[in-house]
Amino acid sequence: MKAVQTTAAGDPDVLVLSEVDRPAPVPTEVLVRVRAAGVNPVDWKIRGGVFPSGALGAPPFVQGWDVAGVVEAGPRVTRFQPGDEVFGLLWFPRQAGGYGEYVTAPARQFARKPASLSFPEAAGLPMAGLTAWQTLVDVAGIGAGDRVLITAAAGGVGHLAAQIAHARGAVVTGTARAAKHEFLASVGVDEAVDYTAVDVREAVRDQDVVLDLLGGEHTLGLLGTLRPGGLLILTIGQVTAELAAAAAARGVRITGFLVEPDSAGLAELSRLVERGELSVHLDHVLPLADAAKAHELGETGRTTGKIVLHVSE
Repeated sequence: MKAVQTTAAGDPDVLVLSEVDRPAPVPTEVLVRVRAAGVNPVDWKIRGGVFPSGALGAPPFVQGWDVAGVVEAGPRVTRFQPGDEVFGLLWFPRQAGGYGEYVTAPARQFARKPASLSFPEAAGLPMAGLTAWQTLVDVAGIGAGDRVLITAAAGGVGHLAAQIAHARGAVVTGTARAAKHEFLASVGVDEAVDYTAVDVREAVRDQDVVLDLLGGEHTLGLLGTLRPGGLLILTIGQVTAELAAAAAARGVRITGFLVEPDSAGLAELSRLVERGELSVHLDHVLPLADAAKAHELGETGRTTGKIVLHVSE
């Protein structure tokens, strides 16, 4: 089968379309023909050698964890039948091979694709959507009236997190450049903050939850946007001793986070989709052979919504 291999750590040109062996499912796994694969920041960070790739082993390996496609086989699987349309976050952080024409994974890492989503839209949902769901719902337990700040709210995770928070009755503040504020309103953001024009740390106060999708030097200042006892969830980087001490001194909480495969979470996302409360905005859909271009676009940091690869018909 065709797959895009990461042949070394480096620039996007290390992504090479190659012929590789088709995987074969073992009992409890399904073989899925991939129709589309999501592209996420972790992909280009691993490719560039910024994010540890130890779970994938030494190059060459096939990246990609978000897929949407059609079940072809599944020995001793009762959850799905050949022909079923599915989507999932597979094996993360181990190698899943989403940038390829076929994948295998445990049946319970997949869910049925929402009928209202195209394959590219469904492929853009698992990692970003589960990050949003697991942080806001499983970790923070947000509900009606909670005040939630989402940084990079127009991005892949951010635009889904805003919709999930809105659907649960939260009051949502999101950061983005002014040109994206109309988009933020369309995904349920109540107050948009232009981080290029104002200091978010001064403009936002008394939040119950901050979902920090940027990390780095911004995180420390975001602690000041929380009410006493509020929670900051850091999705990029680690909670350092300095951050933990600063949070304790302010009387707020901070936790790190890494997304996990979760078919129950996918089912919850599907329910939101079918109720019309969650949609996936696609910024770019590119052919599998253009994976390097997809990484280049993602690394600009200017994406609105998701980047997806079209893998097969």
